[in-house]
Amino acid sequence: MAILKISKKHHKRFNNPFPSSPTTIPNVQGSLFINSKSLCSQDQTFSIGNDFHLSWSIINGGHISISHLSQKNRPIWSTISGKAFVSAAVVDTEIEESRGSFLVKDKDVHLICNHQTIDEIRMIDQYEVSVADFTLTEEIKFPSLLITGRLFNMSKKNKRFEKYGIEGNIQFESKGPFVYARYWVLFDQRNKHEVGFQVKIEKLNFGSSDKVSPEGSGVYKGFKKRLSSRKKRLGWFWYLSRPRGFVLVSSVEDESGEMEISKPKEFNRIWLSYASDENERFYGFGEQFSHMNFKGKRVPILVQEQGIGRGDQPITCAANLVSYRAGGDWSTTYAPSPFYMTSKMRSLYLEGYDYTIFDLTKLDRVQIQIYGNSVEGRILHGNTPCELIERFTETIGRLPELPEWIISGAVVGMQGGTDSVRRIWDELRTYDVPVSAFWLQDWVGQRETMIGSQLWWNWEVDEQRYWGWKELIKDLSTQNIKVMTYCNPCLAPVEEKDNKKRNLFEEAKQLDILVKDDFT
Repeated sequence: MAILKISKKHHKRFNNPFPSSPTTIPNVQGSLFINSKSLCSQDQTFSIGNDFHLSWSIINGGHISISHLSQKNRPIWSTISGKAFVSAAVVDTEIEESRGSFLVKDKDVHLICNHQTIDEIRMIDQYEVSVADFTLTEEIKFPSLLITGRLFNMSKKNKRFEKYGIEGNIQFESKGPFVYARYWVLFDQRNKHEVGFQVKIEKLNFGSSDKVSPEGSGVYKGFKKRLSSRKKRLGWFWYLSRPRGFVLVSSVEDESGEMEISKPKEFNRIWLSYASDENERFYGFGEQFSHMNFKGKRVPILVQEQGIGRGDQPITCAANLVSYRAGGDWSTTYAPSPFYMTSKMRSLYLEGYDYTIFDLTKLDRVQIQIYGNSVEGRILHGNTPCELIERFTETIGRLPELPEWIISGAVVGMQGGTDSVRRIWDELRTYDVPVSAFWLQDWVGQRETMIGSQLWWNWEVDEQRYWGWKELIKDLSTQNIKVMTYCNPCLAPVEEKDNKKRNLFEEAKQLDILVKDDFT
């Protein structure tokens, strides 16, 4: 079965200044098959609520597209003709964590069902709300649209294996077992400008190939045996150039070198693939710092430490050296979001908390990889970026309007203690600079660590550094100047701090309210 492994990696003195990059399954592609017995042999149009419709075309292997009724000829979402738009897999994943920085690595791939059939496309009403246990809320405008079919794996009789300079032929025996699973894709109207979508996949089925396709996946024979002899001939070169990461995992290995696919119970990875234009530019994905247009990139959506340097050298190397992965890279950010909009005024966002990767490396498609066994999201309709943002925030919520005081003058971010604040304040008054607030993140005092000065995470004012704290706040308040501070949910041991009043770390430890892991 699939494995999720979480490990901590950090050395107190020196760490690898060039840590490895995340590894994940590359772009997955498969074919789309049409069930001619149950689907109409002509193009069809289906309603989604009152304001959207879905068009089904059988041209070039079949594809679907969704449009708003006000612009029937402008699809806001469409699949690629003849290509699967839902795929699934069972994958072992390993996660390394160090001080809020993460590395997600895909290890062994047990199986991939990258081919898809469409068996039925039908409209459903409010009396069929129990279909596949979908979440149907009061905001949904019926009819909804349900697409059903199966996902399966399919191999040719000779499958070429080539990676890192190692080649081999995987022999296929068509009489062996293959894997398939039924899926459901539900489209429904949430409001006048949003289509919701949900994807669910049933548990895995192992059976005879004639149930789904004349070409089923089976048992791989002889590959392990030939690979072992190749390893002996190559010696150390095999160790340096061996295929890593993406291999089928064997649950049973007999003396003849036969490898049988293991039998996990359910998928833990889903891909959604759909069409994009070659010159389409992608914007969004939350708080990002390195790129504006993400076409050609693989964008991970994972909240973690932003990093010191984020790929720029030599600062990233130095940060990694003293704290494992502290340097980060171009994609690390505190506040990513699974939302984008494009230059073609297309927009989509996911709902939920699964780790996700948006793969925009192919010119003709978008592929979203979700580390889970179901997907839920929404497709937006709009004619301008402002309309798309307005409709996005209408659903997820909007930030409150900024108070007048914070935009009426400068917010002075500084450190140094009471004397420094009063000195800078006097200088600003000399030049009649309007000041809204002083932001003093070192109000708790500072400590020296291997990476420089850090705050004492004990969240009480350091009265040695900020003597006369209450008087300082009162004096600034008489001039309508606020005092802003900084706080986070972390606590630090403060045995070495001389002027502490409380030890919040020890208090939390005694109350047993600290977040723990398997290593504590």
